[in-house]
Amino acid sequence: MNKTGELISEMIAYYQKDKKRINHFLKVYGFAKAIGENENIPSDMQFILQTAAVVHDIGIKISEEKYNSSAGEHQQVEGPPIARAMLQKLGYDEAVIQRVCFLIAHHHTYKNIEGIDYQILVEADFLVNIFEDNMEEREIKKIKEKIFTTNTGKQYLDQLYL
Repeated sequence: MNKTGELISEMIAYYQKDKKRINHFLKVYGFAKAIGENENIPSDMQFILQTAAVVHDIGIKISEEKYNSSAGEHQQVEGPPIARAMLQKLGYDEAVIQRVCFLIAHHHTYKNIEGIDYQILVEADFLVNIFEDNMEEREIKKIKEKIFTTNTGKQYLDQLYL
């Protein structure tokens, strides 16, 4: 059973009027969904990827409250427990919750990317962050060279920014 719509509704309620955060996760979700589908990843992994894309930055809210910072390192620590509670409440399987929490805990770590779901989540997040952070072309080229591995992700990066 696909619960993505329910999860998106929970996240919109969680971020309450924070248009920037809501739009961010929706854009990452859209890119992750499209890249995963175009790369023909298995359906169970696609479900995990899309779930992770919706909640990937769930730790940002508490990180800003607790540390006055949205730094990725704080999000990676603070996010998984919040996501776990939300996913359990919505009835997600434990195996899905574990992988989603792993992805949240590592999505700002770009070394030793394990799994196509992790790779695509990182690429989707970069596709959105490049725009939101107004990155320079030379920085984008470095990111493409060091981070991007999927054909679809590279295609989107080129078509959007290069």
